[in-house]
Amino acid sequence: MNRRRSLLISLAAAVLAGLLVYGVYVLQVNQVELQQTVQVVVPKDFIRAGTMIGGDMVELRAFQKGSYTDSMITDLKDVIGQETLIPLGTQEPILNWKVNKYHLLPNENQATFQIPKEYVLSVSNGIRAGDRVHVYVSAADGSSRKLFDKEMTVASVKSSANVEIDNPKNSNLLSKVDGDTEKMYASRLEANGAIDQINLNLSEDEWLEIDRLCSTKKAKLVIAFSSSSILVPQ
Repeated sequence: MNRRRSLLISLAAAVLAGLLVYGVYVLQVNQVELQQTVQVVVPKDFIRAGTMIGGDMVELRAFQKGSYTDSMITDLKDVIGQETLIPLGTQEPILNWKVNKYHLLPNENQATFQIPKEYVLSVSNGIRAGDRVHVYVSAADGSSRKLFDKEMTVASVKSSANVEIDNPKNSNLLSKVDGDTEKMYASRLEANGAIDQINLNLSEDEWLEIDRLCSTKKAKLVIAFSSSSILVPQ
């Protein structure tokens, strides 16, 4: 009986030792896998929203496999020629939802409408193509309000000199700042011109609502820059 008990104890100890060795092996394998890297596409420098990405703007950077997610882009060809939906920080992984090839084009339920000058009371200076804006209606009878619950995409903007407002590629101001936040702010300063024409991507119902309100000349639009053009959506 004692011998059988000793054999069972020895067998159990051997099994436990084997499980312990296997557990250590699995942990070591997992640690090695975590230390392996994946090449992920990142911006060489800060890229503002609404920018067409060129080959000289991006590069591959090694990331630990444990930090990799399926939304990260690993092929430069999948990024070049795309437009940025939001600003991209220097050396941060580019996620597939942050870029789009035809961002400034209206979707299947929209068209691009130029807002008549006589419909507009004010437009935030510094707005550029690709920005998101809030649209408000200012009425003489005191019924001023936010016109739409959602934000609108700016398809294009032109100054009074009929020059499309955009951020210069070779910017003296941007060359003087290092941080992404500073560059983002500087780009707004350099685009801070007087806006003469603005085109928005709107649905038919949205345009008809604007036309109904403003054609009577009793109401005008206030088009305001939205912070979501800068912040990552939650």
